Amino acid sequence: METVAHQLARHAQAVTFDQLGDAAIHEAKRRVLDSIGTALGAWKSRPARVTRAIAERVPFGGGASILGSKKRTTPDLATFTNGALVRYLDFNDTYLSLEPAHPSDNIPACWAVGQMAKAGGRDILAAIVLAYEVQCRLCDAASLRAHGWDHVYYGALSTALAASKLHGMDAAQMVHALGLAGVCNFATRQTRTGQISDWKACAFSNAARNGVFAANLAKEGMTGPNEIFEGPKGLFKMVTGPFHLNWSTGPDDWMINRTYIKYWPAEYHSQSAIDAALQLREEIPGGIDLIEKILIESFEAAVSIIGSEPEKWRPTSRETADHSMGFCVACALIDGDVTRASFTDEKIKDPKALGLLDKIRIVETDVCNAGYPEGIPNKLIIELKGGKVIEKMVTYPRGHAGNPMTDDEVVSKFNKLADGVVSSATAGRIVEQCMSLERMDDISPLLEFEANG
Repeated sequence: METVAHQLARHAQAVTFDQLGDAAIHEAKRRVLDSIGTALGAWKSRPARVTRAIAERVPFGGGASILGSKKRTTPDLATFTNGALVRYLDFNDTYLSLEPAHPSDNIPACWAVGQMAKAGGRDILAAIVLAYEVQCRLCDAASLRAHGWDHVYYGALSTALAASKLHGMDAAQMVHALGLAGVCNFATRQTRTGQISDWKACAFSNAARNGVFAANLAKEGMTGPNEIFEGPKGLFKMVTGPFHLNWSTGPDDWMINRTYIKYWPAEYHSQSAIDAALQLREEIPGGIDLIEKILIESFEAAVSIIGSEPEKWRPTSRETADHSMGFCVACALIDGDVTRASFTDEKIKDPKALGLLDKIRIVETDVCNAGYPEGIPNKLIIELKGGKVIEKMVTYPRGHAGNPMTDDEVVSKFNKLADGVVSSATAGRIVEQCMSLERMDDISPLLEFEANG
């Protein structure tokens, strides 16, 4: 009987750039640009400084680029530090299903292994689309969150397969890579529970680091555990139960086309609540002092992840604040936007923000549950002093696949994140290279620029 690992390897073997539709190629290029942008926005963060320092201590002249420099290290460490930067702001793209995920977390692994394998832009774009396909199809098949495990486990599998593809490995080697990555990378969801730490930025990049390492081991001939899904101690028996994986049925059916670029730097389930708050703010000309109370009607995933824990109502870190729907709504109503500045230490201690946060309540409703994960329906009901009630439901916020950002908006987002980190000339060159990535024989010039700080 063909195992799931064999099915994945067979599908991965068949993926080529020429198979991809124009939409998938274009979306992959937009995701590369967006990923470099979110990395630049996180440039001076503590996880960026720590992971760069670790990577720089292991120089490897023929290795993979440490983003924003001409320094190189091993591909697994490049994956780790570059991935931490891409993820830190929680501003990279998202896919919502039985398991929520940020599939652009796969991209730094494709950069690193692509460089090692001397792959051109076409092959790297194909590997990115493959990684999205694997991770998102797994997210459609079974929830890990429901069992207390973290979504990054699926990333160990997707990056192992993408790395194997870039290395030109055969199907048997890919199966071993999946076994090596799949047996040892279970992570608990404590990463995203309570007060959230720096590790949130690193959890996926660590899984991806291990996926890259697993592929390298398999390439050198190491065998991996058999039946990683179906075995007596495999994923099906120990966690999810049996599931079936779908796969792309044609050039227009790649999962990357169904993912969403973020418009605001906050946990994705809050995006529609932020959108609704910004629209309702225009109906409160007297400002937030007129607000008596706010009710947010939402769905299980949002309530559970960003609305149910006491820490989300008194965040003490930026990671917790951007995972608090109430805090994000408060910032939107006070400031008229949600930006990186919304989650500074000063802001999360601001009496005005905390006072408004105390007026907010979140409840789960059947109507909102029915609309998820096709959309992310959040309804804000604001009662003003004097008894007037205003309300707004948003299901497809800006950036969602049902309301996608334009290319100009994606470039604008990138330029704002790059401002102050690279010169305007460098930013323009990065945009141009990303949007013509399929024509690059070597992606090193895209990654090796001088960043400030």
